[in-house]
Amino acid sequence: MRFLPVRDDALLIELDDLPTTLALFDSLSSDPIAGTGELIPGARTLLVFYRPSAVTPAQIVRAVRSRDLGGRVAGEGALIEIPVTYDGEDLNEVAGLLGLSADEVVRLHTGQDYAVGFTGFAPGFAYLSGGHPALDVPRRSSPRTRIPAGSVALAGTFSGVYPRESPGGWQLIGTTEARMWDLSRDRPALLLPGDRVRFVAVSGGSRAAVSMSAETAAPAAASAAEVTHGLEILDPGLLTLLQDLGRPGYASMGVSTSGALDPVSLRAANRLVGNPSGHAGLELTFGGLRLRARGEQVLAVSGAPVSLTITTPVSPGVGSARTRNVEMGRPFALAAGEELVLGHPTSGLRSYLAVRGGFDLEPVLGSLSTDVLAGLGPAPVTAGTVLPVGTPARGIPAVALPDPPTIDTVDAAAEVVLDVVLGPRTDWFSADAVDALTGQSWLVSARSNRVGLRLEGEPLTRVVDAELPSEGTVSGAIQIPPNGQPVLFLADHPLTGGYPVIGSVATHHLPLAGQLPPGARIRFRPIGPFAAYSLADNPEVTP
Repeated sequence: MRFLPVRDDALLIELDDLPTTLALFDSLSSDPIAGTGELIPGARTLLVFYRPSAVTPAQIVRAVRSRDLGGRVAGEGALIEIPVTYDGEDLNEVAGLLGLSADEVVRLHTGQDYAVGFTGFAPGFAYLSGGHPALDVPRRSSPRTRIPAGSVALAGTFSGVYPRESPGGWQLIGTTEARMWDLSRDRPALLLPGDRVRFVAVSGGSRAAVSMSAETAAPAAASAAEVTHGLEILDPGLLTLLQDLGRPGYASMGVSTSGALDPVSLRAANRLVGNPSGHAGLELTFGGLRLRARGEQVLAVSGAPVSLTITTPVSPGVGSARTRNVEMGRPFALAAGEELVLGHPTSGLRSYLAVRGGFDLEPVLGSLSTDVLAGLGPAPVTAGTVLPVGTPARGIPAVALPDPPTIDTVDAAAEVVLDVVLGPRTDWFSADAVDALTGQSWLVSARSNRVGLRLEGEPLTRVVDAELPSEGTVSGAIQIPPNGQPVLFLADHPLTGGYPVIGSVATHHLPLAGQLPPGARIRFRPIGPFAAYSLADNPEVTP
C-alpha cells in the first residue's frame, strides 16, 4: 500500500488491484475507523475522507495496515441482466483493434459476468470489471461531446453503461433501454458495488434515449397560482440555483455532494433570518435577480456584495412607486407585493439569498442542491418560477449582529493566494512543473463554471505518460489534462477522474475559490501538516 495526501481532510490509499481495493472498501465500510467518513473506491485506489479533529493520518495508516483483507470474493451481490442491442458506432472499430469480428466481440461481451467495481463520472454510472481479458481497448483519442443515455461502452478492461446523455471517451458497442438511474425507484442506481452484471444480446429495438429531465427536477409543492406565501421570480439574472450544503453519503451510487460553492456565505444568510444553517437558499451568479414577495417575508443576502433595492408599488393614479435600499449582511422585511432587485457584485461572483422558513420544495436524495454536472436537483430558476416558502419552526429569531459577517471575495483581475496540499499525483510531473504550479499567476478563464475553474498559464509537463486508472476526486482538486492547463474542481465535479491531480486547495480556501470571477488570478501556496508528517514521522507515507 501507498498512502498519498489529497487534501487536509482526505488521503488516497493506493493498492495492487481492484479486488484488493474492494476488499479494503468492504472492511472499512463494515468496520469504519473512528473519525473517517465517506469512501470512494477507484480502479486500484480508495479515497478516504476524515475529520482532522477526530483522527490523524498516522492513525488511519496504522489502522489500515492492521486490516486482514483476505477472504473476499468479488461479485457476491445480486445478478442483474442488461439487454443490449449491439449497434454501437464503434463496434466495428473495436473489432478491428482487437483483431476480431464484430460477432466475436459480442460473444465475448455476453459470455462472462461482470462485477460492479466502483461508481463515478455520473449518478448510476458503474465501472464493470471481470469481463473477458481479450476485451481491452483504449479510450477514444478524441472524446465525443454527446453520448446518448443507454450507450454500452468499453474502455481498457472495463465495461459501462451511460446513464444519461453526456460527453465521454469510451468506445460505444451497443445500446440498452434499461434505466441505469431512476429516482422513482427505492434504489435509484440499478447497479451498486458488489452486484454482478450479465449482458444479454437482443435483436432489433431502438436506440435508448432516456431523458433525465423528469427525474432531476424537484416537484413543486404547489402550482404557481396556488402559492400565497413565497417568492415570485421576475428575472433570474445570469444563473440562479437552489443550493444547500449538498447530499453527502451517496458515493456508492456515483453521486457527489455538490452544494453551495460558498457555504460560509449560505450559512451566514440563514443565520440572519433565523433558519438552520443547512437550509437551502438561492445562489446567484453575478447578481441580477429580481423577485416579488407573495405574503410578508424576511430575507437576508450574504456573499459577493451587491446593491439591494426594494420597490413598493402604489395603486394606479396615486403616485410613483417608492424605493428604498437595504444592507447586505442584515435581515430585512418585504411586504406582500414588494419587489427586490439585486445588482451586480462589486467583488466576488456569487451571492446567497435566504428567506425565513426556507423553501417548501421536495428534496432530491435529501437535498435541494442543483448539481449541474449530474443533472440532479431542482432545475435552474427561471422567470415566472414561484418558490413556496415554509413556516418557521419557532418564533421571532435573534438575528441582530454587532457587525455584518465578513465574507472573502475578490475583485476581477485581482490576484488571490490559495493554500494547496500537493498530491496525490505530484510525482507524475517534473520538478519544473511543480515549480510552475506554485510560481506563476494563473488566469481564471471565462469557460469556468460550477464544475470547475479552467486556468490559463504556462502548461505543466508530465513525466509519467501512462493512462491513470480512474480514482476518486475531491472539491479543490487541481487536475491536469493532456494540454497541461489546470482545472480546479468545484462542488459539481465528477466523483472519479482519469487525469492526474497535482494538488488540492485546502478546505479553508474552498469558499474563496467558489467566489473567483473570470479574469481573477490565482497563486498556489503549498502547505501541509500531512506532508510534514509524511516526511518526518513515517517514511511509508508518501509525501
